[in-house]
Amino acid sequence: MIDVPKVKSLTSESRKSEHNDAHNVDSGGWTPLLVLGGATCCLGSALPAGYNIGVMNNPAHLMQSFCNDSVRERHSVQLSNHELQILWSTIVSIFLIGGVSGSLVASWLSDRFGRKGALCVGNICGIVGAILFLLVRTANSIELFLLGRIIVGLSGGLATSLLPMYMTEIAPLKLRGAVGVLCQLGITCGVLVGQIAGLETVLGTPESWHIMLAAYSPLCVAALLLTIVLPESPKYLYIIKGEQGKALKELSRLRNMNILHQQNEITSLQEELAMKSTSSTWNITRVLNEPTVRLPLFLVCLMQFGQQISGINAVFYYSNTIFLGAGLGITGAQYATLGTGVANIVMAIVSVPVMLLFSRRKVLFLSCYLCIGCLVALCISIALIDALSFMPWLCTVAVLAYVVFYGIGLGPIPFFIGSELFDVGPRPAAMSLGSMFNWGGNFLVGMMFPSLQAVIGPYVFLVFATCTLILVQINQVYLPETRGRSTTDIAASMTKGFKSRPNAIPT
Repeated sequence: MIDVPKVKSLTSESRKSEHNDAHNVDSGGWTPLLVLGGATCCLGSALPAGYNIGVMNNPAHLMQSFCNDSVRERHSVQLSNHELQILWSTIVSIFLIGGVSGSLVASWLSDRFGRKGALCVGNICGIVGAILFLLVRTANSIELFLLGRIIVGLSGGLATSLLPMYMTEIAPLKLRGAVGVLCQLGITCGVLVGQIAGLETVLGTPESWHIMLAAYSPLCVAALLLTIVLPESPKYLYIIKGEQGKALKELSRLRNMNILHQQNEITSLQEELAMKSTSSTWNITRVLNEPTVRLPLFLVCLMQFGQQISGINAVFYYSNTIFLGAGLGITGAQYATLGTGVANIVMAIVSVPVMLLFSRRKVLFLSCYLCIGCLVALCISIALIDALSFMPWLCTVAVLAYVVFYGIGLGPIPFFIGSELFDVGPRPAAMSLGSMFNWGGNFLVGMMFPSLQAVIGPYVFLVFATCTLILVQINQVYLPETRGRSTTDIAASMTKGFKSRPNAIPT
């Protein structure tokens, strides 16, 4: 047991000193354990979630054929094209239902079993889902296919809720934004890997598509083994579990330095513990009913939902069709579609130093306004694609530019902003609710986009542009700058709900 170092009393003088040295609150940087934790979470939790999104596109016709044959052989029923499409839409979209479910239970799991334990549950779900996928062809069972999609969706929902929370809790303050983008980076890498795995020259064949579906599982196994040796979140141990000695040991391991050099982080932990001791346990019901966290909860849910209704998945799902319409040909359209995935990954990597150097607000607003411009240009270019010779190229450029501008801010920030707006107590419940809105928005766009496109054509992208504009306008009023500030200060600036004006506070 480590003795807790004596900490100076939090007088106004010491608080002022801490504020002036905000950038030195955490003296630690990238340490081996922090790098290992980031790589394990990114590759073992977020990448499989993205993989299961991207892997369903290219070989869709093979899996639809299997479903049709399975129903005919087992039930002596011949599905019509409409019935087959409904079945296939169910198989694809039930993954999102699993994601919503995973988001809802993430809060309880993270407090009950710890951040590490909950991440392990997500990895186990991914492994179980992969086993079911491997059995689908042998058992000739659509039911196993559906069950597998639900379980990997559950794993994905847990990943998007837990990964940003765990990483921002174990990272020093100055690296909080950098590690916060790892979830988005892992998902975008997973989508691209899934698209590549689905190519006919890789695993997208009638004999190997079930292996393709399960190909992500070695990452889950590796992550499960590595997560066991990773440190638990010091904030979770110190504040939620009350195990101060163990928390300081883990903090010392993470920072790779003597605990006596972590005075400021210990002070921050003590402040949050003092606040928690005066209140009851946080859960989803209390977070929904508590007036003092109403504004940050609204912002987290709005940004997660707004990220999806900005149209990013509509652009990804239908980029191949857009590129074909632009006259690139089948081969050119496939490579251009992979190009959007590469561009998304590159921007997710670029966003790591961007989060370190620039304010969250400026990056988010710039990203949103540029995305709006691209959506308007995409709408115009598709509407006039047969009228003017250069419109197909404008259409292609608009898609690629949209992916680039999305990846710099609108993509990564909503995933980790909840970790910066909430103290440790309400954080798991708030991030679970935010993740639920993200998966719900994804489901809504996936279900409604084809119908809207059939009714209003390319003008559907103006709907996405309008939603993004509304997102920006609300955040300009209510979203505080979080870079370089403690969560205690940020949370205190929003306790008055929608009457709060957190941006009036100097940062």
